[in-house]
Amino acid sequence: MAASVKRKADSVIPPEESDLLRITPLGSGQEVGRSCHILEFKGKKVMLDCGIHPGMTGVESLPFLDEIDTAEIDLLLVSHFHLDHCGSLPWLLEKTTFKGRVFMTHATKAIYRWLLSDYVKVSNIAAEDMLFTESDLEKSMDKIETLHFHQEKEVGGIKFWCYHAGHVLGACMFMLEIAGVKILYTGDFSRQEDRHLMAAEIPSISPDVLIIESTYGTHIHEKREEREARFTGTVHDIVNRGGRCLIPVFALGRAQELLLILDEYWQNHPELHDIPIYYASQLAKKCMSVFQTYVNAMNDKIKKQIAISNPFVFKHISNLKSIDQFDDIGPSVVMASPGMMQSGLSRELFEQWCTDRRNGVIIAGYCVEGTLAKNLMSEPEEVQTMSGQKIPRKCSVDYISFSAHTDFEQTSEFIRILKPPHIVLVHGEQNEMGRLKAALIREYEDKSEVSLVVHNPPNCQSVELYFRGEKMAKVMGQMAREKPEHGKPLSGILIKRGFNYHLIAPDDLQNYTELATSVLTQKQSVAFHGAFSVLKQCLENLAGRLDEVTIQGKSAVRVFGAITVMHEKSSVLIEWVANSVNDMYADAVLAVVLQVESNPTAAQAAANLKKIDVHTFTDKLMALLQATYGSKQVSLSALGDEITVEYDGNKALINLDTLDVECEDESLDHHVSCAVKRLHSAFTPIFS
Repeated sequence: MAASVKRKADSVIPPEESDLLRITPLGSGQEVGRSCHILEFKGKKVMLDCGIHPGMTGVESLPFLDEIDTAEIDLLLVSHFHLDHCGSLPWLLEKTTFKGRVFMTHATKAIYRWLLSDYVKVSNIAAEDMLFTESDLEKSMDKIETLHFHQEKEVGGIKFWCYHAGHVLGACMFMLEIAGVKILYTGDFSRQEDRHLMAAEIPSISPDVLIIESTYGTHIHEKREEREARFTGTVHDIVNRGGRCLIPVFALGRAQELLLILDEYWQNHPELHDIPIYYASQLAKKCMSVFQTYVNAMNDKIKKQIAISNPFVFKHISNLKSIDQFDDIGPSVVMASPGMMQSGLSRELFEQWCTDRRNGVIIAGYCVEGTLAKNLMSEPEEVQTMSGQKIPRKCSVDYISFSAHTDFEQTSEFIRILKPPHIVLVHGEQNEMGRLKAALIREYEDKSEVSLVVHNPPNCQSVELYFRGEKMAKVMGQMAREKPEHGKPLSGILIKRGFNYHLIAPDDLQNYTELATSVLTQKQSVAFHGAFSVLKQCLENLAGRLDEVTIQGKSAVRVFGAITVMHEKSSVLIEWVANSVNDMYADAVLAVVLQVESNPTAAQAAANLKKIDVHTFTDKLMALLQATYGSKQVSLSALGDEITVEYDGNKALINLDTLDVECEDESLDHHVSCAVKRLHSAFTPIFS
């Protein structure tokens, strides 16, 4: 059983540093490539993706990681296996001081291994300029943890889980929750189901901050059916004129979509059966085994089809491991990696074929600035080879986007459903991002019911947002079961777990925490040579009543029901369980023992006198308070209806009719109130 205690923050109070959420792009801020974002909130640091820039090499391709201390990062979440989102990961894990935890989906980890290995092999740069080696990649695998879609994890108070993102196999969107503030990072996502992947999910929870890709800005994609027809028609035209059709793709992602389309088209056109289709990637076989393993991460159509026959076992497509095995005779279709054509087999084939007018290149995905694929889209008259020579470009170039990123309609609908108050645009060229920001602002400027702020920071420029959440402590266990008196403050132990607070009774500490509880017993031995009977009488005058007890076969008395006094040879042993009230009673008992020991004759006379003169509750209370705080600090009013206690500059007033205590100091109020109640409970049975 549990109850909640809330205290709303005063909106007038200026924001505190601890309320600041800082979001800083270290890559893909007003650019596409090297996606990497840092979230800082409540002393926690989270990194979202750690990619490389496809248009650069060596350390220049890295995110701006020198802006941060990598040792301070608590958590790294990788959205999918594309190089611009995970390509720097082996370098980060093996070459820096990073010691946080890394998570990605199972399919992403499986493909990450092969894709990065291929990157190491095909990179056309000197060994000393390579960011990492095959050995570094192998070591990094052991540091990567996996999670299932929708599975909630927690690292140091940071909760997170992921949703299907479409885009590529295993791609996910991460929802994070830190101290009650929810942040959704989309990574690359697509809201359109294709031949093998499901569309990106709509989270059931609306985030406070949405970090969303803006790759295509305000562009609207061609309808899938029209796009596929244009693609197959272009391929058909190229081979019909006796040409070679080169389709640069990455080993995984859009390649599988295009393979499904081409295999079906060839099946339906017998006149093309003599024209070979090659999937030229060293990763082809390994990649296909991954796709067959993770069919459950695909759409319902593929799941149903796999029960009959494997859709990724193609009838009209062959694997081409290297250019040496390629018998380049007559028309053919070759899908070769990498997609940006900076190096590798796609670059080699292009340089061989680009001077023949019969041949054609189909750019089927998004191209990053500074890459050959992007340059070809402007149809230059000549291009530069990897060796530095200039050669004429006579082959045809067609751009047919199969890129699985959202367009403006999908992005707008996604935002319309979630209604996040803050949007941070990432992963988009500056102009495209600016146009999307302007379009979103226009869309919501007349909608008073939706408050929406759009940010589009460049690299290394932070977005700073303040979130002053409600401070909440959940009352647990015994305290929750007992209904507190109206207006009475709750008193217990406040436990903090991550960013959650629990208020519990001390007795429940072992039930709700891993902390151990202990009882501290105080013992004090005081020299005493007087008569114990005199001491007992003086203590009775102090407390009102003594309880006779036996401890280890010896007679003793208990004062105030809490302080045990036992007579031993030439000494008195005082024992009590330590707490603020009992410590006060023990001080009063000790004062009486010392008085009797220092002047036994006077103590005997005082005991006898008090035995005769002290008849009322008021006298006993005065005696107790004077013994505790000093005789000069305690006074009785002229009418005899009020006692005043002055201590350490504070004053407590005791109404003798109601026994209520008035005091502005909480500590003095608590001590005096406890003394009054204890004495009253001990006094009542005697004089009632």
